[in-house]
Amino acid sequence: MTTSDLADDASVTAELNRLRGSIDNIDAAVVHMLAERFKCTQQVGHLKAAHHLPPADPAREARQIARLRSLAESAKLDPAFAEKLLNFIVAEVIRHHETIAGARGDAEQRP
Repeated sequence: MTTSDLADDASVTAELNRLRGSIDNIDAAVVHMLAERFKCTQQVGHLKAAHHLPPADPAREARQIARLRSLAESAKLDPAFAEKLLNFIVAEVIRHHETIAGARGDAEQRP
């Protein structure tokens, strides 16, 4: 049976649409939360660059991974998935921090 086969059953179609609407709302919230997170990490990147701190902080990252794995377990979410997601986000943050540090270094070298 395919989704198109369900089109004849109005109650199933209505329930599917309701659930998909919720999924769409959650996806939008996730995007907005990630945007807010990146606004904060951009500020961290500027602070690190201003004080010549390294873009990555492996000790903090390890603490965050442990924290997120615990939260995932409590939420009945696969901790390995939560860790992969955090690693993906952190890699992007570090890339941003490296870009910020590079731009700041270039600006400091200009007369």
